[in-house]
Amino acid sequence: MALFLMLLIIGAAAGFLATRIMRVETDVPTTVAIGMGGAVVGWLLLRLLMALTGAIGTFVGAVSGAMLLIWLWRRYMS
Repeated sequence: MALFLMLLIIGAAAGFLATRIMRVETDVPTTVAIGMGGAVVGWLLLRLLMALTGAIGTFVGAVSGAMLLIWLWRRYMS
C-alpha cells in the first residue's frame, strides 16, 4: 500500500512536470497515468541511479520515463 501511494505521488509530480516540459495538454488522470507509467519505466531504466541517490534518483527516473512515454505516445499514437 505504501509503495503504491509513493508511486502515485511521485508519478503525479513527474507526469505534471513531464507534460509541461514536453508541452502536452492532458487531463489530470492521463497526467497521473503518464507519470506513474514513467515512474515504472524510469525505475526499470535507472535502477542503479536509484540505489545510489535514493529519492532524487526515483524522481529523475520518473520524469525521464514519463518523457519517454510521451515521446512514444506522440510518435506512434498521433
